[in-house]
Amino acid sequence: MELLKAVLDKISYNLRERNETISVAESVTSGFLQLAFSQMPGAEKFFKGGITAYTLEQKVKHFNIDYDKARAANCVSREICEAMSQNVALIFDTDWSIATTGYATPVPESDNEIFAYYSIAYRGTIIRSDKIELHHLTKPMDAQHYFMDYILGCLRCEVKRNHSTISI
Repeated sequence: MELLKAVLDKISYNLRERNETISVAESVTSGFLQLAFSQMPGAEKFFKGGITAYTLEQKVKHFNIDYDKARAANCVSREICEAMSQNVALIFDTDWSIATTGYATPVPESDNEIFAYYSIAYRGTIIRSDKIELHHLTKPMDAQHYFMDYILGCLRCEVKRNHSTISI
């Protein structure tokens, strides 16, 4: 838990120092990222909010996802995740945004695998997008925690970098 606190403190520090803001679009992490941001020092200065959209219909409605593409991928793909990330930034008018989608339990739609896509955007540009894969016997809550920890670690690295050359 102490490691997570250090990561949260560093993200908070960097966002406040640059006077930058962030928003979150979650599915597989079910609000864990939003909870983490609410625990950061000075969160009210940089965390504008988030949306947890679990179903295809809600992802289409809130994140401007193409219905046919969403249906074909069961709303779980790198492309869907990147669109979620870019659109949540527009909704909340933020510099930074994060999105997650995937499976925390093995189901037929995931070929019985546990995985998540995540996307980090800065000023509308995707700067990091990847897939996290876990063992199929990982417990759902453990998977969600791992996804959150991993993504926050990636964000910490990105906010340390100077992305100011990226224009809107």
